[in-house]
Amino acid sequence: MSNTESTAAVTNEEVFAAHEGGKLTVETTMPLDSKRALSIAYTPGVAQVSRAIAEDPSKAATHTWADRLVVVLSDGSAVLGLGDIGASASLPVMEGKAALFREFAGLNAIPLVTDTRNVDEVVETMVRLRPSFGAVNLEDVLAPRCFELEQKLIEALDCPVMHDDQHGTAVVVLAALTNAARLTGREFAQTRVVIAGAGAAGIAVAEILLGAGVEDVIITDSQGTIHRDRDDLNAVKAHYAQRTNRDNVIGGIGEALQGADVFIGVSSAKVDEEAVSRMADEAIVFALSNPDPEIMPDVAARHAAVVATGRSDFPNQINNVLAFPGIFRGALDAGARRITPAMLLAAATAIADVVGDDLAADHIVPSPLDERVAASVVSAVVGAVE
Repeated sequence: MSNTESTAAVTNEEVFAAHEGGKLTVETTMPLDSKRALSIAYTPGVAQVSRAIAEDPSKAATHTWADRLVVVLSDGSAVLGLGDIGASASLPVMEGKAALFREFAGLNAIPLVTDTRNVDEVVETMVRLRPSFGAVNLEDVLAPRCFELEQKLIEALDCPVMHDDQHGTAVVVLAALTNAARLTGREFAQTRVVIAGAGAAGIAVAEILLGAGVEDVIITDSQGTIHRDRDDLNAVKAHYAQRTNRDNVIGGIGEALQGADVFIGVSSAKVDEEAVSRMADEAIVFALSNPDPEIMPDVAARHAAVVATGRSDFPNQINNVLAFPGIFRGALDAGARRITPAMLLAAATAIADVVGDDLAADHIVPSPLDERVAASVVSAVVGAVE
């Protein structure tokens, strides 16, 4: 789609018609139009391949699709802006995610939803299914359970695992902030960033920004700023209370935004115009909640030099599809067993670099449809593998 193509709203009829029967199918890589073809693809020919794999398990990587297959795994507990809708209701989203893997990275992917929220049961299921896939994209799992689940899957599986709601979001936010900072003449070390939301995305954004050299990060949740004097924090928030909020700012989002350079919204919280007006000159506002941004972009633009959202109908859409297809493709191309912080930082830099000399206040990230993006991310991730 070109930048000038119409973005007229789709109708309910269009949406339901497109989803009828699901959005995925399986196609063969060879025609099955003769007895000879059948004897090669299935019996008796397939038995030769199965025997060879039994004798040499490494041949499964070259003679099945498993080594390049991504599982899109969810328990349906934190789906988009819909919340806890359950496994079955989450399946259309996971199908869509699998389709994006195919479209943007040429990877096969299958959705897998579980009817359990027990972390150990999910991990055991994936361990038992391990011969069937090559990577796991964890999706739409409620925080803080998502942190435990991702870590246990990483420890239990010898393949790339990434929770896209955390790290895909973080990578694209860092890419966008890299270019927004460049546009407004900021250095990360002297930039104060306020993150509204301490769930999966907010924590991961804080982590990647700290790793990229941002020294002054404040995270807020529904109770206000996360600071060292609070006694109501879970283990994850308590950890970040020690690593963020350098000046131990106490209060709500208004107090946090006083003089701040950057606002990043990854929650459903609303931010009023007055709070944004008290930010630093040439402020940067990323209001990423969908479908309703924390503050509407036209309002934020009265006080900010750069504004981004998560929506496609406003400039500067910060969309995870810029990141996750290339990250997984790069990890699989390189034979990596883990997706590391270095790989994520490299992916963010690659996305930012695609914009190049076209950088402008309304163009700080490339379009998800820019064919250069996935290839650049793949190359960067491969180069970052140790």
